[in-house]
Amino acid sequence: MLSANLPTPEQRTVVVIGAGPAGAIAATLLKRRGHDVLVLERQRFPRFSIGESLLSHCLDFVEEAGMLEAVQAAGFQPKNGAAFAWGERYTDFDFRDKFTEGHGWTFQVQRADFDKLLADQAALQGVEIRYEEEIVAADFSSAQPALSVRRSDGSQYQVQCRFVLDASGYGRVLPRLLDLEAPSNFPVRQALFTHVEDRIQDPAFDRDKILITTHPDLRDVWFWTIPFSQGRCSLGVVADATRYQGRPADLDACLRQFIEETPNLTRLFQHAQWDTPVRSLGGYSANVKSLHGPGFALLGNAAEFLDPVFSSGVTIAMRSASMAAGLLHRELQGEAVDWQAEFAVPLKRGVDTFRAYVEGWYDGSFQDVIYHQGSSPDIRRMISSILAGYAWDTRNPYVAEPQRRLRVLAELCATA
Repeated sequence: MLSANLPTPEQRTVVVIGAGPAGAIAATLLKRRGHDVLVLERQRFPRFSIGESLLSHCLDFVEEAGMLEAVQAAGFQPKNGAAFAWGERYTDFDFRDKFTEGHGWTFQVQRADFDKLLADQAALQGVEIRYEEEIVAADFSSAQPALSVRRSDGSQYQVQCRFVLDASGYGRVLPRLLDLEAPSNFPVRQALFTHVEDRIQDPAFDRDKILITTHPDLRDVWFWTIPFSQGRCSLGVVADATRYQGRPADLDACLRQFIEETPNLTRLFQHAQWDTPVRSLGGYSANVKSLHGPGFALLGNAAEFLDPVFSSGVTIAMRSASMAAGLLHRELQGEAVDWQAEFAVPLKRGVDTFRAYVEGWYDGSFQDVIYHQGSSPDIRRMISSILAGYAWDTRNPYVAEPQRRLRVLAELCATA
């Protein structure tokens, strides 16, 4: 319930919670269509965030928001695919050689810089962003949603609007305030990660690709290596909570122990300068009871987060932002919009595609496909499209029927 002691509420058309990629894209697309938009962001940018390896499909939405030229000029590390290593096995997928039309390249970014760039681009296009302002209460019981906002100095004010888009990411503002959170069906996993000056000297290492490494003995444990420009990398491990039992409590020592068990990574980072404290993120998989309700919709991680293995988070966030902005524009113009049929259902289609391959990664079936030698070039192009983020293209058989197709393909690879 909102406080009755606050001044008369400020009146706005749309309030976006969060200035990250989903919030910046959604706000900009609405502003470009002529709508009044206010973005409220709890933190001050730049700020650290994980999720640094973008997929090609992201650039479709960056381009739609008129930000592509600025992103291209920012000096981020180009990325044209994904590489996978397990013991002595190595394979890679080139996003320029894929089934679905679209960008064949993207970037690997330090999110503090990337997110600030997108937010600044939104502001340059007329979007008002207020930093260090936190939503502490929300009331959707009347025709106009009302939010109670707390500034960094502790003072509060109210804002009323016609619609709220929650792009708060892991903050999950509306799911918490409106009791929308639902348990995820994924096991509890934990990630340990850091940034290093990598000093990689191996000439075979491809800085234009993310490297995903499977632990040599524990197939459900994997590592990411995300090269940045200027000789730095994001390096992390993801494992079920039980895999941390008996390991060092010190995060730095724990991550190093995992890497020491993986010879190809030990060789790769033998000269690295570990200059950033190791961080931990656990229990990140999340779900909600509904992606929308009267006067609001949830974008990206504020609604659901699967797993970082295929870097799908920012792609899902940006796609949901684009979809929601288009639908909200129509609604604000007086059209009837079916948010379930036109937003939740089609968005979930792509999320469920990613889900099938994430589940297949951890049960080993998709790893059998990834590491299989001699796969059909046509099938590899279809898989490459999914790894590039085009998980909504139902012309791709591995999108249209992800679970059945993956099961059959995995059986064929295992037999071979």
